[in-house]
Order: sequence, then structure tokens, then C-alpha cells
Amino acid sequence: MTILEKIITEKRKEVVRLKTEKFPEILDRKPVKSMYDSFMSSTKMNVIAEIKRASPSKGEINSEMDPVMQAVQYEEAGADAISVLTDAPFFSGSMEDLRRVREHVSLPILCKDFIIDPIQIHIAKASGADVILLIVAALEEHQLRELYSEALDQGLEVLVEVHNAEELQTAMRLGANIIGINNRDLKTFIVDLAATEELAGEIRGKDILIISESGMKSSLDSIRAEKAGAKGILVGETLMRSGDIALSMKNLKVSFDGVDAR
Repeated sequence: MTILEKIITEKRKEVVRLKTEKFPEILDRKPVKSMYDSFMSSTKMNVIAEIKRASPSKGEINSEMDPVMQAVQYEEAGADAISVLTDAPFFSGSMEDLRRVREHVSLPILCKDFIIDPIQIHIAKASGADVILLIVAALEEHQLRELYSEALDQGLEVLVEVHNAEELQTAMRLGANIIGINNRDLKTFIVDLAATEELAGEIRGKDILIISESGMKSSLDSIRAEKAGAKGILVGETLMRSGDIALSMKNLKVSFDGVDAR
């Protein structure tokens, strides 16, 4: 099996377990500005800063970090949204991480997980998520449509992730207004920023927010994504390993004319 197939196999077991457990208490929280609206109106690259302890491709990244401290540092450094990886078996995350982060930051929060069932959407919302991730490669089109509709009904925004032309067409048929182009092939986990360059051209000119995901290490990568048409980048490992989060963030937040915003 591919890594994605292994993850989805475990996720099916998790969903069965979730349906037998007590539903989490709904977190009392203040509404935040729409990620779509704020990103689309911005004049510089928007950064979704990710909290990620580990990954199947990189192993342990920063297992000792406190998600709240990391999130607060991200917000203070100028992040525009925060992504919290909540998958446990492969990424060492948890929904509790998301809940704790929600209590300490005012930015939009993306629940980064492999969602295959409505119960995951309901738990994500209850835990404080503003945005959920739906991965086209992980779902049949009818499942994608059902989950997308459910998320919108719950008042959540949806980042629909693609990594090839066929998946992009599926996202377009769905009517997704936020499309993430993953530069990491979820079957091989190889990263290539050319994915954003190749696919964003099919989206440019439409009222769709393009997010370039994976492989963002420097201002040059951010400029490359901007030139392709992305208004946002999702950055995990670079920020999780950074010894100076403020400087790393500053380097990534280039202006939309391709000139470093510093």
C-alpha cells in the first residue's frame, strides 16, 4: 500500500472508534474573519503556519514542542492562519492540540487531517476549527461532495487539496473556492514545486484562492508560488525546525509583485 492508503486504512478504524465515544464538549469561541476573504484581499503572501510534530516522510520533526507556545509564536511573527495536524498514528497530533491552540490565538485555524466521515467534521468544529481539509486523492467524488456540503452547512471553510490535473478538475466541478496544490505527491511523498506552477495556471483568473502546500523553505520558494498565482502557502517543517520563527516568517511573506516584502 501507498502511505496514503495506509493512513486511510487507519482512519477508517479511527472513525469507528469515534462513533462509540462521547462527543467532545463544544468549545466556546469568538468568530474569526474568513480565511478566503482575508487572503484574497491581502497584498502579500499569506502564510498558514503548521503545527506538526512528525510525518511519515520526515519522521520526528519537533516532538517536544508545546503546540500553544508554537501557535502564539506564529501569531506574533505574522502568520495569517494556523494549521494543526490532528492525526495521531502518522503525525503525532491530536484534536486536543487544536482545542488548546484555539483557546490562545485569534487567527483562523485549519484542522489538518484525513477526513473521510462527517463525524470528523463535527468534532473539528466543536474543537475550534474554522477550516477543514478535504483531500481529493483520499475520497471518491460522491464522498467529497457530501463532506464538502456538510462542512459548509456547519459554517466551516474548506481547503480542497489536489496534486494533479485530474484531481484539480474534480475540485473545480465541486465548486471549491479554496484549492490547495500539494507539491508533495501523497503516494510517493516526493516534493516538487512544479506542481503549483503546472496546476495554478488552470485556476488563475477565477475567484479561487490558491494555496501552495509543501516544500516552502525560503523567500525564493514563496516568490515562485506567488508568480504561479498562489496567494497563500502552507508551511510546516521549515517553521517547526526554525531557530528564529519571526525571521523565517518574514522571509516567506513576500509581496505580490514578487519583491521581498521586508
